[in-house]
Amino acid sequence: MTYSRLIAGTMTWGSWGKQLSKKEMDALMHHCISHNITTFDHADIYGAYTTEADFGKAFIDSGIKRENIQLISKCGIQYVCENRDNKVKHYNYSKDYIIWSAEESLKNLNTEYLDLFLLHRPSPLMVAEDIAEAITILKKDGKIKDFGVSNFTASQMEMIGLRMDIDFNQIEFSLTEHSPMHDGTLDYMTTTGIKPMAWSPLGSVFREDNEQTRRIHKQLGELMDKYNATEDQLLLAWTLQHPSGIHPVVGTTNKERLTNAFEASKIELELEDWFLILVASQGHKVP
Repeated sequence: MTYSRLIAGTMTWGSWGKQLSKKEMDALMHHCISHNITTFDHADIYGAYTTEADFGKAFIDSGIKRENIQLISKCGIQYVCENRDNKVKHYNYSKDYIIWSAEESLKNLNTEYLDLFLLHRPSPLMVAEDIAEAITILKKDGKIKDFGVSNFTASQMEMIGLRMDIDFNQIEFSLTEHSPMHDGTLDYMTTTGIKPMAWSPLGSVFREDNEQTRRIHKQLGELMDKYNATEDQLLLAWTLQHPSGIHPVVGTTNKERLTNAFEASKIELELEDWFLILVASQGHKVP
């Protein structure tokens, strides 16, 4: 599997965020690629079902060769918006819907295949056999290469994984949301060979001002000169150092921050520094 270690998250590229023009999306794609960020993470619902098509229009005019990038998309969430006739937010993992959704993403992204196709969130009504049948058809037809899930627990991965191979699970993971290290999620993935991707990899460090984030800022500040790094680089380096091989999904559209994120992949924290950062988050020593 050839996915870049850092992944460009596109959720805020369109109407849910910066509302980038086609020209701006084109430039941002090229900037990412120039910094070895070649994997782009989508979901059908982003921009209320519009961002994939916006990206696809920019991609088709970008001159970027399809084989030089990797495209990820997700399906399953039924979002309440003007572009879908849904009465309530829910999930749909029927065989026909999964296939239809993948084909819609292909059309919107102007591509013949997805490198990775994910189930966006687990549903209490999902039937593993229906999912397996849909994914088998999509793979046989060459419409997807790899299959994965997102936000699934160890038991949910096991239920699906008994029927087909799971290549990735995209989970929330960061210094301020590191429960997957302790609840068995990352242990299960390491044991079974499922690779993790992490959304919101900077956590709440820059979004919230509380005792936890103040401790973290203080500790990161004491390490910045040692590693010649910014705080966001140290946060990404902390996540990248986990032995499960986490791929952070970086959601910024800021070119400087994307460059900083790439540089973070070159940082290797000393063992005790990694634990100093963890302790700053937890507010107590490890057991």
